[in-house]
Amino acid sequence: MLREKPMSGTEIVEKIEKQTEGNWKPSPGSIYPLLSWLSDKGYTEELPRDQEGFKRYRFTKLGNKFLEKQLIQAKDFQKKMQFLAPLLVKGLPIGINNEKFKDAKEAANKLIKLFMKFRNRISQVSKEDSIEITEALIDCSKRIEKIVNKLE
Repeated sequence: MLREKPMSGTEIVEKIEKQTEGNWKPSPGSIYPLLSWLSDKGYTEELPRDQEGFKRYRFTKLGNKFLEKQLIQAKDFQKKMQFLAPLLVKGLPIGINNEKFKDAKEAANKLIKLFMKFRNRISQVSKEDSIEITEALIDCSKRIEKIVNKLE
């Protein structure tokens, strides 16, 4: 976020809350120590307080280099997750020695792979496509839930 524009800790908290649609609102106790650490390392600099009294931070050249390294590591991690996630599905207890769920595991595996690819292109997804994806997932989860509830 600081790469886009200088921001205060409060603005960062608000932006994260907005981006996660209210699912996560970091506490000031997690944001301000991070901003302090970044500043201590020379990765950010504090700008003079504005008229509202906000202290804003921006990346330094060293901070931009640090961020680039972090982004490379994040991409590497995502590539590893694309490999590991299907292994997790294969390890699910459904279908062990049971051919009935072979196709279900393959479908779950494919879905995870698609979400991993999708994550890297999320900004390119249209509103219509996001609605269609959401509706498909809601329908799928309801259908599976109905079957599970029938077993109880």
